Amino acid sequence: MKQILVLLFSLTSLNLFAQSDNPAIQQTGATANLFIPKGWKQIYSAKGDLNKDNMADEVIIIQNTNPKNIIKNDGMGGAQLNVNPRMILVLFKMAKGYQLKAKNTKFIPTENDTVSTCLADPLQETGAINIKNGALILSYQYWLSCGSYGVTNMDYTFRFQNQKFELIGCDTKSFSRSSGEEDIISLNFSTRKKSETSGGNMFDDKTNKPKTVWKKLAWDRLFTLDEMTEELAEKVSAL
Repeated sequence: MKQILVLLFSLTSLNLFAQSDNPAIQQTGATANLFIPKGWKQIYSAKGDLNKDNMADEVIIIQNTNPKNIIKNDGMGGAQLNVNPRMILVLFKMAKGYQLKAKNTKFIPTENDTVSTCLADPLQETGAINIKNGALILSYQYWLSCGSYGVTNMDYTFRFQNQKFELIGCDTKSFSRSSGEEDIISLNFSTRKKSETSGGNMFDDKTNKPKTVWKKLAWDRLFTLDEMTEELAEKVSAL
């Protein structure tokens, strides 16, 4: 009986300290590193003033390192797929240390994808995070190492207003690595305007004749960083 109790206690302890794919994040900390849960690592970061208090806030993207999330790939692409989840944390600089202001566990794409096994890491080429003119910009690049010449760059712009990070812009730039043909779509959710630029060519100056058309953008409200998901982002970019 004693041996059984010891075994049960051991199994319970393992579960309690198991590497979580959705860990709790502390609300305050002296340094940004203290917000990174055990078993996770920081992969991208940026600093800048996001709330106009003249102090450098910090935004980090962290990734789980659980070996269970590295799976064998029997299809095209690499031999293994790293599907460890990623998380973005927005940390406001305080007089002493940092405060967690926003986080998202469903909007940052994983390194690999089990459906599109040829898809490159969407964050690798862009660096993922940029802070410009007080706004937070998340940048992804989608391209396949097999099966397609298409490349799509996505920039999502969030601004801290109304005490939350609201999505105020989405810019999509698509081009072909084969022909150089280029299309650009820009959505401004603050002004409710959309611009579509087509007819561009990155490789041929003679055929590079871009034309831009402006349209009204039907949009009910501004989404926040906390509620964004990859599925919602697809709907936004399809407007």
